[in-house]
Amino acid sequence: MFRRRHFAACFVALLSSSASAEVLQERNMPMDMALELAQGAVKACAADNYNVSAAVVDRAGVLRALLRADNAGVHTPDAARRKAYTAVSARTPTSAMAKNVQDNPGAAQLVAIDDFLILAGGVPVKIGNETIGAVGVGGAPGGNLDEACALAAIKEIEGKLK
Repeated sequence: MFRRRHFAACFVALLSSSASAEVLQERNMPMDMALELAQGAVKACAADNYNVSAAVVDRAGVLRALLRADNAGVHTPDAARRKAYTAVSARTPTSAMAKNVQDNPGAAQLVAIDDFLILAGGVPVKIGNETIGAVGVGGAPGGNLDEACALAAIKEIEGKLK
């Protein structure tokens, strides 16, 4: 009798757990949008005479597009990529993270995470509340200016973020 009840309980548990499991469906950064964002960020900075690099990563932090403007510093491609990676990983702008590290001693070790770059210039790209990727910009004479170029590029394609 005990075995039958045990078997029945296990069977019911198995049915209920498999009935509630669903395949995840996630939106991601398409290549053409990544390229458009990178071009838009470089163009926005060029309008202010800043030679920058712009990187776009997908939701997993994998590089989808990277552009380096003529005369941009040799360090800027890696800085842009790392800012984008940091923004997508945290799903928040890197400027907010930098402020948090300054204001909160408990967050100070964020700078020790491999490949994170806690400097302004990385901005997540979202559709509603879902982060599909991020843009990182490096090379302007201030992280706030890098971030402004990333935001300008996102603004240019906001109609496609649906």
